[in-house]
Amino acid sequence: MKDPYARDVAEILEVHTETHNTKTFIMRFLDKERQRNFSFIPGQFIVISIPGVGEAMFSISSSTSNHENFATTIRKVGRVTSMIHKCGVGDKILVGGPYGSGWPMGQLEGKDILIITGGIGLPSPRPVITYINEHRNDFGFLEILYGTRTPDESIFAREQEAWRKMKNTRLALTVDYVPEGVQWEHKVGVCTILCEEMVTKPRNAVALICGPEVMMHNVVVELLNRGFHEDQLYLSLERRMRCGIAQCGHCQLGPKFVCKDGPVFKYSEIKNLPDSYI
Repeated sequence: MKDPYARDVAEILEVHTETHNTKTFIMRFLDKERQRNFSFIPGQFIVISIPGVGEAMFSISSSTSNHENFATTIRKVGRVTSMIHKCGVGDKILVGGPYGSGWPMGQLEGKDILIITGGIGLPSPRPVITYINEHRNDFGFLEILYGTRTPDESIFAREQEAWRKMKNTRLALTVDYVPEGVQWEHKVGVCTILCEEMVTKPRNAVALICGPEVMMHNVVVELLNRGFHEDQLYLSLERRMRCGIAQCGHCQLGPKFVCKDGPVFKYSEIKNLPDSYI
Protein backbone atom coordinates (compact mmCIF):
# COMPACT_ATOMS: atom_id res chain seq x y z
CA MET A 1 0.00 0.00 0.00
CA LYS A 2 1.38 3.40 -1.01
CA ASP A 3 2.33 5.77 1.79
CA PRO A 4 -0.44 8.45 1.83
CA TYR A 5 2.15 11.04 2.87
CA ALA A 6 4.36 10.29 -0.15
CA ARG A 7 5.05 13.03 -2.68
CA ASP A 8 6.52 12.04 -6.03
CA VAL A 9 8.37 14.20 -8.53
CA ALA A 10 6.36 15.25 -11.56
CA GLU A 11 7.53 17.23 -14.58
CA ILE A 12 5.41 20.00 -16.07
CA LEU A 13 4.84 19.27 -19.76
CA GLU A 14 2.51 22.11 -20.76
CA VAL A 15 1.03 25.25 -19.21
CA HIS A 16 -2.19 26.73 -20.59
CA THR A 17 -3.32 30.18 -19.50
CA GLU A 18 -7.07 30.08 -18.89
CA THR A 19 -7.55 33.59 -17.47
CA HIS A 20 -5.41 36.39 -16.01
CA ASN A 21 -5.06 34.39 -12.76
CA THR A 22 -5.82 30.78 -13.69
CA LYS A 23 -3.63 28.22 -15.46
CA THR A 24 -3.91 24.56 -16.37
CA PHE A 25 -0.75 22.51 -15.74
CA ILE A 26 -0.26 19.25 -17.63
CA MET A 27 2.33 17.00 -15.99
CA ARG A 28 3.57 13.46 -15.58
CA PHE A 29 5.44 11.59 -12.90
CA LEU A 30 9.13 10.98 -13.60
CA ASP A 31 8.72 7.46 -12.24
CA LYS A 32 7.27 5.61 -15.25
CA GLU A 33 5.60 2.96 -13.13
CA ARG A 34 3.98 5.61 -10.93
CA GLN A 35 2.62 7.34 -14.02
CA ARG A 36 1.47 4.10 -15.60
CA ASN A 37 -0.43 3.13 -12.45
CA PHE A 38 -1.89 6.59 -11.82
CA SER A 39 -5.67 6.49 -12.10
CA PHE A 40 -8.43 8.52 -10.54
CA ILE A 41 -12.18 8.99 -10.29
CA PRO A 42 -13.52 12.31 -11.60
CA GLY A 43 -13.83 14.63 -8.64
CA GLN A 44 -10.77 13.36 -6.78
CA PHE A 45 -7.84 15.68 -6.05
CA ILE A 46 -4.06 15.77 -5.81
CA VAL A 47 -1.71 17.53 -3.39
CA ILE A 48 1.04 19.74 -4.80
CA SER A 49 3.93 20.44 -2.45
CA ILE A 50 6.37 23.33 -2.79
CA PRO A 51 9.26 22.76 -0.35
CA GLY A 52 9.73 25.68 2.02
CA VAL A 53 6.39 27.19 1.02
CA GLY A 54 3.61 24.68 1.68
CA GLU A 55 1.07 22.36 0.12
CA ALA A 56 -2.36 22.77 -1.44
CA MET A 57 -5.10 20.53 -2.86
CA PHE A 58 -6.36 20.76 -6.43
CA SER A 59 -8.98 18.85 -8.42
CA ILE A 60 -7.67 16.68 -11.24
CA SER A 61 -9.07 18.23 -14.41
CA SER A 62 -7.85 15.82 -17.10
CA SER A 63 -9.47 12.81 -18.75
CA THR A 64 -9.58 9.51 -16.86
CA SER A 65 -8.67 7.70 -20.09
CA ASN A 66 -5.34 9.52 -20.48
CA HIS A 67 -2.61 7.56 -18.70
CA GLU A 68 0.28 9.43 -20.33
CA ASN A 69 -0.13 12.52 -18.13
CA PHE A 70 -2.59 14.35 -15.90
CA ALA A 71 -3.70 17.93 -15.37
CA THR A 72 -4.90 20.33 -12.72
CA THR A 73 -6.27 23.83 -13.08
CA ILE A 74 -5.10 26.38 -10.51
CA ARG A 75 -6.21 29.89 -9.64
CA LYS A 76 -3.53 32.12 -8.08
CA VAL A 77 -4.84 33.11 -4.65
CA GLY A 78 -2.01 32.66 -2.13
CA ARG A 79 1.64 31.73 -1.50
CA VAL A 80 1.51 28.14 -2.76
CA THR A 81 -0.53 28.89 -5.87
CA SER A 82 1.63 31.94 -6.65
CA MET A 83 4.74 29.76 -6.59
CA ILE A 84 3.10 27.14 -8.79
CA HIS A 85 2.12 29.85 -11.27
CA LYS A 86 5.79 30.76 -11.59
CA CYS A 87 6.58 27.22 -12.81
CA GLY A 88 6.98 26.52 -16.50
CA VAL A 89 7.53 23.66 -18.90
CA GLY A 90 10.29 21.38 -17.68
CA ASP A 91 10.05 22.42 -14.04
CA LYS A 92 9.62 19.73 -11.39
CA ILE A 93 7.10 19.72 -8.55
CA LEU A 94 6.08 17.24 -5.85
CA VAL A 95 2.67 15.61 -6.20
CA GLY A 96 0.69 13.23 -3.99
CA GLY A 97 -2.61 11.46 -4.57
CA PRO A 98 -5.16 10.96 -5.82
CA TYR A 99 -7.20 11.46 -2.66
CA GLY A 100 -10.84 11.60 -1.61
CA SER A 101 -14.09 10.40 -3.11
CA GLY A 102 -15.21 11.28 -6.62
CA TRP A 103 -18.42 11.83 -8.51
CA PRO A 104 -20.60 8.65 -8.51
CA MET A 105 -19.90 7.67 -12.12
CA GLY A 106 -21.54 4.23 -11.87
CA GLN A 107 -24.77 5.76 -10.61
CA LEU A 108 -24.81 8.31 -13.45
CA GLU A 109 -25.13 5.78 -16.25
CA GLY A 110 -28.50 5.90 -17.96
CA LYS A 111 -29.34 9.21 -16.28
CA ASP A 112 -29.71 12.77 -17.47
CA ILE A 113 -26.79 14.72 -16.02
CA LEU A 114 -27.09 18.30 -14.81
CA ILE A 115 -23.79 20.03 -13.98
CA ILE A 116 -24.03 23.40 -12.24
CA THR A 117 -20.78 25.09 -11.37
CA GLY A 118 -19.36 28.49 -10.61
CA GLY A 119 -15.95 30.10 -10.95
CA ILE A 120 -13.03 27.77 -10.29
CA GLY A 121 -15.47 24.93 -9.53
CA LEU A 122 -15.48 23.74 -13.15
CA PRO A 123 -12.22 21.69 -13.07
CA SER A 124 -13.82 19.09 -10.77
CA PRO A 125 -16.66 18.04 -13.14
CA ARG A 126 -14.59 18.62 -16.29
CA PRO A 127 -13.45 14.93 -16.33
CA VAL A 128 -17.12 13.95 -16.01
CA ILE A 129 -17.92 15.89 -19.19
CA THR A 130 -15.00 14.24 -20.98
CA TYR A 131 -16.02 10.78 -19.76
CA ILE A 132 -19.62 11.27 -20.90
CA ASN A 133 -18.40 12.39 -24.33
CA GLU A 134 -16.19 9.30 -24.58
CA HIS A 135 -19.09 7.01 -23.55
CA ARG A 136 -21.96 9.06 -24.95
CA ASN A 137 -24.44 6.20 -25.40
CA ASP A 138 -24.22 5.28 -21.71
CA PHE A 139 -25.76 8.56 -20.56
CA GLY A 140 -28.85 10.62 -21.21
CA PHE A 141 -29.09 14.36 -21.74
CA LEU A 142 -26.14 16.45 -20.46
CA GLU A 143 -26.74 20.03 -19.37
CA ILE A 144 -23.91 22.28 -18.16
CA LEU A 145 -24.73 25.54 -16.39
CA TYR A 146 -21.64 27.63 -15.67
CA GLY A 147 -21.35 31.02 -14.03
CA THR A 148 -18.43 33.38 -13.34
CA ARG A 149 -18.03 36.93 -12.01
CA THR A 150 -17.05 38.43 -15.37
CA PRO A 151 -16.58 37.12 -18.93
CA ASP A 152 -12.78 37.12 -18.65
CA GLU A 153 -12.91 34.77 -15.66
CA SER A 154 -14.54 31.95 -17.65
CA ILE A 155 -12.16 28.98 -17.92
CA PHE A 156 -11.78 26.23 -20.54
CA ALA A 157 -12.96 28.66 -23.22
CA ARG A 158 -11.32 26.51 -25.91
CA GLU A 159 -13.48 23.56 -24.92
CA GLN A 160 -16.79 25.28 -24.42
CA GLU A 161 -17.57 25.38 -28.13
CA ALA A 162 -16.73 21.67 -28.38
CA TRP A 163 -19.10 20.97 -25.48
CA ARG A 164 -21.86 22.83 -27.34
CA LYS A 165 -21.37 20.50 -30.29
CA MET A 166 -21.50 17.32 -28.23
CA LYS A 167 -24.44 15.04 -28.93
CA ASN A 168 -27.49 15.56 -26.69
CA THR A 169 -25.78 18.35 -24.72
CA ARG A 170 -26.64 21.92 -23.71
CA LEU A 171 -24.25 24.55 -22.31
CA ALA A 172 -25.52 27.78 -20.76
CA LEU A 173 -23.35 30.59 -19.36
CA THR A 174 -23.87 33.56 -17.09
CA VAL A 175 -21.74 36.25 -15.45
CA ASP A 176 -22.42 38.45 -12.43
CA TYR A 177 -21.71 41.58 -14.45
CA VAL A 178 -20.23 42.71 -17.77
CA PRO A 179 -17.56 45.45 -17.63
CA GLU A 180 -18.07 48.39 -19.93
CA GLY A 181 -16.82 47.74 -23.46
CA VAL A 182 -16.83 43.94 -23.09
CA GLN A 183 -18.98 41.93 -25.51
CA TRP A 184 -21.16 39.24 -23.92
CA GLU A 185 -24.06 37.42 -25.59
CA HIS A 186 -25.13 35.18 -22.74
CA LYS A 187 -27.01 35.65 -19.45
CA VAL A 188 -26.15 38.23 -16.79
CA GLY A 189 -26.91 37.31 -13.20
CA VAL A 190 -25.99 34.80 -10.51
CA CYS A 191 -25.78 31.09 -11.31
CA THR A 192 -29.37 30.32 -10.33
CA ILE A 193 -30.64 32.53 -13.15
CA LEU A 194 -29.65 29.71 -15.51
CA CYS A 195 -32.13 27.40 -13.78
CA GLU A 196 -34.98 29.51 -15.19
CA GLU A 197 -34.39 28.07 -18.68
CA MET A 198 -33.04 24.71 -17.53
CA VAL A 199 -34.04 21.82 -19.79
CA THR A 200 -33.24 18.92 -17.43
CA LYS A 201 -36.24 17.46 -15.60
CA PRO A 202 -35.95 15.75 -12.19
CA ARG A 203 -37.57 12.43 -13.14
CA ASN A 204 -34.41 10.61 -14.31
CA ALA A 205 -31.67 13.10 -13.48
CA VAL A 206 -28.66 13.56 -11.21
CA ALA A 207 -27.21 17.00 -10.44
CA LEU A 208 -23.50 17.62 -9.84
CA ILE A 209 -22.81 20.94 -8.13
CA CYS A 210 -19.45 22.59 -7.47
CA GLY A 211 -18.46 26.15 -6.64
CA PRO A 212 -18.51 28.67 -3.78
CA GLU A 213 -20.62 27.41 -0.88
CA VAL A 214 -23.11 30.27 -1.03
CA MET A 215 -23.66 29.52 -4.72
CA MET A 216 -24.14 25.80 -4.01
CA HIS A 217 -26.62 26.59 -1.23
CA ASN A 218 -28.70 28.74 -3.58
CA VAL A 219 -28.56 26.10 -6.33
CA VAL A 220 -29.68 23.35 -3.93
CA VAL A 221 -32.66 25.46 -2.81
CA GLU A 222 -33.56 26.16 -6.43
CA LEU A 223 -33.38 22.51 -7.49
CA LEU A 224 -35.37 21.28 -4.50
CA ASN A 225 -38.05 23.83 -5.34
CA ARG A 226 -38.09 22.48 -8.88
CA GLY A 227 -38.80 18.93 -7.78
CA PHE A 228 -35.38 17.36 -7.36
CA HIS A 229 -34.98 14.98 -4.42
CA GLU A 230 -32.14 15.39 -1.92
CA ASP A 231 -30.61 12.07 -3.03
CA GLN A 232 -30.34 13.36 -6.61
CA LEU A 233 -27.98 16.17 -5.64
CA TYR A 234 -24.20 15.68 -5.32
CA LEU A 235 -21.87 18.46 -4.19
CA SER A 236 -18.11 18.88 -4.08
CA LEU A 237 -17.00 20.67 -0.90
CA GLU A 238 -13.44 21.71 -1.65
CA ARG A 239 -12.81 23.72 1.46
CA ARG A 240 -10.04 24.01 4.04
CA MET A 241 -8.36 20.75 2.94
CA ARG A 242 -4.70 20.45 3.94
CA CYS A 243 -3.44 16.94 4.64
CA GLY A 244 -5.69 14.89 2.32
CA ILE A 245 -5.90 11.96 4.76
CA ALA A 246 -8.17 13.17 7.60
CA GLN A 247 -5.37 13.81 10.10
CA CYS A 248 -5.16 17.60 10.53
CA GLY A 249 -8.87 18.28 11.15
CA HIS A 250 -9.03 21.50 9.14
CA CYS A 251 -11.77 20.20 6.85
CA GLN A 252 -13.88 18.40 9.47
CA LEU A 253 -17.66 18.67 9.18
CA GLY A 254 -19.11 17.01 12.25
CA PRO A 255 -18.09 13.33 11.99
CA LYS A 256 -16.97 13.69 8.36
CA PHE A 257 -13.72 14.86 6.81
CA VAL A 258 -14.02 16.62 3.46
CA CYS A 259 -10.64 15.34 2.25
CA LYS A 260 -11.36 11.68 3.04
CA ASP A 261 -15.14 11.15 3.08
CA GLY A 262 -15.51 13.75 0.32
CA PRO A 263 -14.97 16.09 -1.32
CA VAL A 264 -18.05 14.74 -3.14
CA PHE A 265 -21.09 14.20 -0.92
CA LYS A 266 -24.73 13.46 -1.51
CA TYR A 267 -26.70 16.45 -0.23
CA SER A 268 -28.74 14.27 2.14
CA GLU A 269 -25.47 13.22 3.84
CA ILE A 270 -24.38 16.72 4.83
CA LYS A 271 -27.45 18.94 5.05
CA ASN A 272 -27.70 18.70 8.84
CA LEU A 273 -23.99 18.63 9.69
CA PRO A 274 -22.54 21.43 11.85
CA ASP A 275 -20.53 24.03 9.93
CA SER A 276 -22.21 23.02 6.67
CA TYR A 277 -23.43 26.13 4.88
CA ILE A 278 -25.11 24.29 2.02
